[in-house]
Amino acid sequence: MGNLKEISDQGKKATVASMFDSIAGRYDFLNHFLSFGIDRCWRKTAIKIISGTHKNQMKILDVATGTGDLAIAAMKLNPWHITGIDISRKMLEAGREKIRRKGLSDKIDLIEFDSENICFDDNSFDVAMVAFGVRNFADPVKGLTEMRRVIRNGGLILVLEFSKPVRFPFRQIYNFYFLNILPFIGRIFSKNRNAYRYLPDSVMQFPDNERFISLLENAAFTNVRQKKLTGGIASIYTGIKP
Repeated sequence: MGNLKEISDQGKKATVASMFDSIAGRYDFLNHFLSFGIDRCWRKTAIKIISGTHKNQMKILDVATGTGDLAIAAMKLNPWHITGIDISRKMLEAGREKIRRKGLSDKIDLIEFDSENICFDDNSFDVAMVAFGVRNFADPVKGLTEMRRVIRNGGLILVLEFSKPVRFPFRQIYNFYFLNILPFIGRIFSKNRNAYRYLPDSVMQFPDNERFISLLENAAFTNVRQKKLTGGIASIYTGIKP
């Protein structure tokens, strides 16, 4: 029998996978609707950052890929190949269908696998990226360390994740929407009472800003940087594998 942390980690993974399976059919719609479409702009900014540091024909790993939105956006980089991994089978099914409709099946593969035990050899990718997935890791440092392991020396990690604004009155308006309106609307459209309560709860508990920079440094990344987006609602973190 594993230790208590291993049992707890497996429990969180199973809960997260089941939750995302249950909302996979409405996930994309609710993402865009509840963010007023701003999430698309955030992904474009993330891809632009990658384009400024790495050249064409990259091998890219998209961790916690969900329905593949970031992987699809990364096609603007003219990559050699993109591989997405996720633990939610239903989300991956929805993503594969989007990729098929766009004619990108030869360029993007989505496979079911654990983001904290990545199924690839060391130094397999040029870039490892993740959008809105790190806060779902049972052990964030382990997940980040695995991402570091599979990228080459000089390779880039990019993390797009929610963060918490600090300025008055934006912080108060944001908190009211995020903690009250968003769960209510999400519950109506997704038919899942817990999924869109989990979202704000997980964001509020997530170690953002300086604390997340420290996590990346603890995972042995260097040149760690943060770019805040839309008043601090989200942030893009980058680091280099030395």
